[in-house]
Amino acid sequence: FIENLDLSRNSRKRSCSPPLEILCDLREDNEDAHVDQMYTYAADEAKPDHLDPRQQNLHAYPNSPSINDQTSVPQNRRGTPSPMPSGATPSPMPSTEAGMHFESSLRVGGFVPPSRTNTPSYPNSSITQHQVVLSAAMQERNMHEASWDSKYERYACRVDQSQEDRSVEIPIFSMARPHMRGFHFAWMTFFFAFLAWFAITPLLAEVQKSLELTKAQIWTSNIASVAGAVFTRCMAGLFCDVYGARWMSAAVLLICGVPTMLTGLVNSVEGLSVLRLVTGIGGSAFVTCQYWTTTMFTKEVAGTANALAAGWGNLGGAIAQIFVGSMLFPLFKWIYGAAGTKRDPADLSWRTACIIPGLVCTMFTFFVLRYADDSPKGNYRKRKRDGLMEKPNAMEYIKAAIHDHNTWILLIQYGCCFGVELTTSNAAALYFKEEFELSTEAAAAVASTFGWMNLFARGLGGFLSDISNAFMGMRGRLTWQFICFLLEGIFVMVFSKARTLGGAITALMTFSLFVQGAEGSTFGIVPYLNPNVTGTVAGIVGAGGNAGAVIFSILFRQMEYRDAFFWMGAATAVISLLSVFIW
Repeated sequence: FIENLDLSRNSRKRSCSPPLEILCDLREDNEDAHVDQMYTYAADEAKPDHLDPRQQNLHAYPNSPSINDQTSVPQNRRGTPSPMPSGATPSPMPSTEAGMHFESSLRVGGFVPPSRTNTPSYPNSSITQHQVVLSAAMQERNMHEASWDSKYERYACRVDQSQEDRSVEIPIFSMARPHMRGFHFAWMTFFFAFLAWFAITPLLAEVQKSLELTKAQIWTSNIASVAGAVFTRCMAGLFCDVYGARWMSAAVLLICGVPTMLTGLVNSVEGLSVLRLVTGIGGSAFVTCQYWTTTMFTKEVAGTANALAAGWGNLGGAIAQIFVGSMLFPLFKWIYGAAGTKRDPADLSWRTACIIPGLVCTMFTFFVLRYADDSPKGNYRKRKRDGLMEKPNAMEYIKAAIHDHNTWILLIQYGCCFGVELTTSNAAALYFKEEFELSTEAAAAVASTFGWMNLFARGLGGFLSDISNAFMGMRGRLTWQFICFLLEGIFVMVFSKARTLGGAITALMTFSLFVQGAEGSTFGIVPYLNPNVTGTVAGIVGAGGNAGAVIFSILFRQMEYRDAFFWMGAATAVISLLSVFIW
């Protein structure tokens, strides 16, 4: 019985209610006389010999109606009555004994229900209830089984073997290996990398004062910061396809974390720009995060998984504003002031505060390598060694990705959502300090409201993209993406015109909502472009975000803040029209 059950995804899409799906399959697939004979043989093996032959066929079905009751005769799909002895009456039998007879027939392997209608034949029968329970249990059990080439025998999550054992669900509060462990490590890698990358951002006003820099020089360092990951994001996606997400995540954490701890050694604009160029490589953690979650979850839920992981990872930028700008900086300033140092406590504080986020980022590398998997079936290195994976051709991956026009459209669009986010994260604290005359600590706290929207907004964008896909297919995803980009552009322009602090904060949080939604909807589309080179495609599209940030940062370097925000919003609204050309 178990071996002959068809538990493929197609059988799970039938119109029957979930507990009866297997029974529906049996009714449709087992009409031939050979299977009927197998069922008769199974029933004969299960029934006692002392019963009348006319009752033996009914013995396994207590509470069955009499054949004389023509209104209750079970009909098959041909409209003829199913075999049942005339005049037979139900034989009393305890439900446990009925279960024994049912299990006896299961051992033969050819069980056929007495009725082939689309509803249970005998709703009061304990055997029918047993069938329903066992069928649902068998289906649930098979959904957790691993493929033959996996390092695991069973998974905690339900999986789809036709999609490389990817999970069909996202149990957020689980840390089970490999799916949910990979999910949580993906967003935490992204989080700690962004925490280190943006550690210096809320302190830029103090850095400018300490090093006697101009606004143009500060924005030159901002450009270097976002430019650092344009190339490395493309390479990170390619290396993920080749080596897996674990090793790339660990490399990004190390490259970003160690220089962050050395921030206090900077003494010139050149040193600041070089430092931020290297720490900007931490932005590549976004690509490893999206690749990792795409590897762990099916395309049907990948939009939600990618958006949740990216949103929680992006939250590292908001935490950096609060943790470094509003907590560590005043703490160290108080410590140095109480110690009676001769140097300016503020100067010493910004040089010391970045050590902690850099150290945390570096230490997390060990956990990524030790306690996670590259894919549901195991780590890439071992699978290649055992001959379970083909050795990838890097050039073929690149060609496949760049020859798809959709990749370039999404690259441009991502520059107008993630690029807007990076630019705003760099500009927000400076903008509020300059326009509304706030202190460094207060400006950092206000600027953090933009990043805090990542807690739910990007996940919501990916979730609504999946919902739109369920109702309208890919066109639904594209429609939702268009709406997000259009509203994002409109509210960025509204923010640029806000004259009060309350109005500016409200507009900032509103346009952040649609920025994150646009990012989530965009990466809800990425897994559909070329599933065989997902990492390379994600890397190229992700690099567009940093490229957009470079362009917008140049705009902020040359223009007043309000004018720069306005034209950034206008460009985003126009770019929303590109969704029409994706197919």
